Amino acid sequence: MSTTAYNKLIDYLICILTPDDMRKVGEKLIMHSKMMGQTVQPYTMEEINARIDEAERQSAAGLGIDSEDMFRQLEQEFSEEEHIELAEAV
Repeated sequence: MSTTAYNKLIDYLICILTPDDMRKVGEKLIMHSKMMGQTVQPYTMEEINARIDEAERQSAAGLGIDSEDMFRQLEQEFSEEEHIELAEAV
């Protein structure tokens, strides 16, 4: 994830999550990273180059979305979930 995308995601989460939700998300991420850390092997340069080549092929074919569209979709999904939660709370 690029630094810009990472910072935008963090800023977005800070704006929409309550302190309690932030703790829950943080705890879940820590737990998940510990589980992944046990099985993660570093990529070889050949694997990295193959991943880059595949990403370039997908980009040239128009198969990806840019970060602005991704964040727009995330905001829409979070907004819909928030409306559902508010409706259920009533």
